[in-house]
Amino acid sequence: MFDGGYYSLGLLHQWHQQGQNRHWLIPARQGLRYEVVQRLSDRDQRVRLTTSAQARQRFSDLPATLEARLITYQVKGKPRQVLTSLLDTRRYPCDDLVELYSHRWEIELGYREMKQSLLQSSYTLRSKKPCMTRQELWGLLLAYNLIRVAMIKAAAPLEGVWPNQLSFAGCARAVIHFFCTQQTTHPGAYPKQYAWFISTLAQFKLPDRRPDRSYPRCIRPKHSKYPARKKKCQSA
Repeated sequence: MFDGGYYSLGLLHQWHQQGQNRHWLIPARQGLRYEVVQRLSDRDQRVRLTTSAQARQRFSDLPATLEARLITYQVKGKPRQVLTSLLDTRRYPCDDLVELYSHRWEIELGYREMKQSLLQSSYTLRSKKPCMTRQELWGLLLAYNLIRVAMIKAAAPLEGVWPNQLSFAGCARAVIHFFCTQQTTHPGAYPKQYAWFISTLAQFKLPDRRPDRSYPRCIRPKHSKYPARKKKCQSA
């Protein structure tokens, strides 16, 4: 799932061709020009996109046209569109793809969890050499995914609870505490202790999200080097 800023037919085609079962899903940009190949429903259609000469010059394997699937849906009464390479309508229903893209912003929370929870909001890494920096980044990604695996196992027996509904910060602290206290535990007791530990992560379930809450984007005012001008009070 790509953000709208990554819209590039050359990039999307390259992503789709490198490997098996690699697909993409991205918002359609405004003023998108396309040719309808097949109308699948009122909100779903198969379209043909024409690539530019500049894109074909940059990506040598990019064909003159690409076929994609254009899905239209409503968000608070406003029309939205997404493009995808998932052309099989039976395997990938229209409503499922719309629901899937609504969770794209979850990756932003993942970045925040790594920077704030694991790195403790540090601006820089500890390593000073390129090889050690790569090692630290791989260690960070490994630790993040191991915590996520524990959250997935903890949410599996809970009915109607997704792994991302557990607090990452709380689960991360629990994982660190668990490994720090296992140094004096007998190896034969590890499986039992680990099963107990996974069951305790359920207590970190977050409250249900409120669908009525809204955080519209706003433009941050530019800082001025001049002091603000105070208004003079007018006397009657």
